[in-house]
Amino acid sequence: MELGAHIKEHRKELGLSQDDLAAKIYVSRQTISNWEVGRTYPDVQSLLLLSNVFGVTVDSLIKGDVETMAQVMDAAVKKYNALSTITVVSAVVFLALSAWAAFQFEWGWGIHIAPTAVFAAIALLVMLIAFTYMERMKKQHDLVTYREVLAFSRGEQVDRDTLEGRREREMNPWVKGMRNGAQIILGAIVGGLVGIGIGMLAKMLS
Repeated sequence: MELGAHIKEHRKELGLSQDDLAAKIYVSRQTISNWEVGRTYPDVQSLLLLSNVFGVTVDSLIKGDVETMAQVMDAAVKKYNALSTITVVSAVVFLALSAWAAFQFEWGWGIHIAPTAVFAAIALLVMLIAFTYMERMKKQHDLVTYREVLAFSRGEQVDRDTLEGRREREMNPWVKGMRNGAQIILGAIVGGLVGIGIGMLAKMLS
C-alpha cells in the first residue's frame, strides 16, 4: 500500500511532525502513525483534508490503492458492527442474569444462585472482551464521539471537526478510562437493583 508512504513523504516535505499534521486535519497523532505504517486508512473526509494540506489531488495520494482501501474499510466496518452486536447482547444477558440472581436471593433460592452467577460472569467476560476490541478499533480509526462511531458503523463519512469531537480528543485518557469503568459498574448495579426490586414486589403481591 503506497498511501502511507505518500502521506509520510508529503508530511516531511512540508516539515510537519505527526502532531502538526494531526492538528491540521482534526485527528490524533496515533492516527497519523497508523496511516503511515498502513495499519489503518483515512476516510473520505480525511483524504480531502490531507490533499488540501499537501496541495495535491486525492487521486495522486491514493493512486492504485482505492480498491484495497475499500476492502479493508468494509472489513473493518463489518468487524466493528459484529463486536457491537456481541457487546449489546452479552450486556443484556448479563443484566438479565444479574436481575434473576438478585430475585433468587430475595426469595431465598440460595442453591440456584451459583449457576446463575456463573453464567452472568461468563456474559460479563464476553461483554468486556468485545468492548475492549471495540475500544481498540475506535482508537485505531480515531473515533471518539457517538456520531463518529455511528457514521463509521454505517460506512459513511466521519466528521471529526466538531466541538464535541475536539473536547473528547483533548480529554485525558485516564479520565476516559474511569468514565467507561464507571458505566460498566453502574450497569451491574442497575441489574442487581432491578432484580431485588422485582423480588420485593413479587413478595408483596404474593
